[in-house]
Amino acid sequence: MQFVFDLDGTICFKGQPLPQEICAALDGCQAMGHEIIFASARPIRDLLPVLPEKYHRLRMVGGNGAFRNEDGSIDVNSFDESTCKQLFNIINTHELPYLIDSSWDYSYTGEETHPIYQNIDPLKSAKNVPIDLLENVVKMVLFTSDPEIQKSLEVLPLTLHLHQNEGILDLSPEGIDKWAGLQQLGLKANEFIAFGNDSNDICIFEAAKESICIGTHPVAKQHATLQITEDEVAKMILRMSDKYLLQEIEVK
Repeated sequence: MQFVFDLDGTICFKGQPLPQEICAALDGCQAMGHEIIFASARPIRDLLPVLPEKYHRLRMVGGNGAFRNEDGSIDVNSFDESTCKQLFNIINTHELPYLIDSSWDYSYTGEETHPIYQNIDPLKSAKNVPIDLLENVVKMVLFTSDPEIQKSLEVLPLTLHLHQNEGILDLSPEGIDKWAGLQQLGLKANEFIAFGNDSNDICIFEAAKESICIGTHPVAKQHATLQITEDEVAKMILRMSDKYLLQEIEVK
């Protein structure tokens, strides 16, 4: 069975690397023959530093599906030129701070005190460059939750997630979300178990055989099979690993 894990708020917390207990549970899951796949809002650049190096060769999607990493090779989906121009116009009109990711480098104008800033390029492997020097635009975070700005974005060909608690609008190219990214890796509906905690995990919850929501997100939990707390994650990983190992044995 394939097991898909979101990172922040699901198996790592407050920007810190994976807790030892959860790593042990993931190791146990792998030892039972299951495949582990990561699906994060972070670009691959910022996803890898919170994972133990032994997991770096596992398959993963980042940027809510816009980045895909398989065997160390990163593929991306970018915004088209017309959409970029419209987004830049909205940014300039409303003087919005932003984080824009290209295939590797990025452009950031937000506050250095914002939690997101602490998670950007911790290994200092990329450059913070002016927006016009980015080779492409793969993912965009706007530091606003203004409903009028959200409305102006919703008419554009893109995928939008509002994270009200963080005060941000998270944008990906049209038709791109975590489930779309996982499908590009070859995953099929009803053939994997999903762990997540936020609105951007709903698409994988709906496609999963079973889904586990960590925390109390009011919408995400309604789409999940189970709802648990942070303290229950490691035990749930092992419980699901055991359950689907036994099911596969019974099928054989």
